Amino acid sequence: MRYFLAVAQAGSIAEASSELHVAASAISRQIARLEHGIGVPLFERHPRGMVLSDAGVRLAAFVRRNVADVEQVVGEIRRSGGGHRTRIRVASAEGFAWDLLPEAIASFHRAHPDVGFGLHVTSSAAATEAVRDAAADLAVTFSLTPARDVRVEYSQREYVHAVVNATHPVAARPAVSLAELRPYALAIVDDSTTVRQLFDICCSAGGLTFDPVLETDYSGALYTFAKLADAVTLTGRLPARRRLAADGLVAVPVTDREMHRRYLQIQSTAGRTLPPVVQEFLAHLVERVRSP
Repeated sequence: MRYFLAVAQAGSIAEASSELHVAASAISRQIARLEHGIGVPLFERHPRGMVLSDAGVRLAAFVRRNVADVEQVVGEIRRSGGGHRTRIRVASAEGFAWDLLPEAIASFHRAHPDVGFGLHVTSSAAATEAVRDAAADLAVTFSLTPARDVRVEYSQREYVHAVVNATHPVAARPAVSLAELRPYALAIVDDSTTVRQLFDICCSAGGLTFDPVLETDYSGALYTFAKLADAVTLTGRLPARRRLAADGLVAVPVTDREMHRRYLQIQSTAGRTLPPVVQEFLAHLVERVRSP
């Protein structure tokens, strides 16, 4: 199964051979033996690599879930002898790693000093992929569409806001449309993010054009730029809520309906029963999300 998962992850026997330091012929024989034993192809062979078949996708998901459960049990056995922490693995979109998750982890750790955390910050899509592959216990992410092969533990709509400094003309408004933001300098994240994807959809549908002053793959830079350059940026309120008042920024709701299609989700691996300590942290995290 180790060779099977390596090929599934790498996309080719040659790449898996390089990563495992095992002869490609040995990996190929093991894959062929596994497919013969099951009775169906687990991979679709292409000139540039191998892709999991439907049966392979099902088997890979099952194996990854069970590997995670085995690792959890082994960890519990080791900890029973002392000297090992319980570790909760969290994959997160960038915005949640500024304040929400560090605050939740810190408060949980105070009550559970024997629990450690691994926090991997990545894109929303990659965070979902991490729980799908059982490489993380929980994903905290933004989602525009239902994700397959994951369990949604918690979901809430996350409205997009225009963030400006307190002296900006938009700051005094109760709400604003994208069309009304056109006269102002715009700073925005790149198209790998859900905010940008919704923004592009809205602009295309409404015939709007913008020439951003700043585009970046690091959303943290947008807040400093908006504060200093008298510019507008777009974000969800939850990731930025701790920074707004401290940085002299104001979040104004965006009224365009297409900008309301985004959901904050906490996800886990489908079909896997979360260990008790992860369930406890999940409940704690949901409480922090819901708090003002």
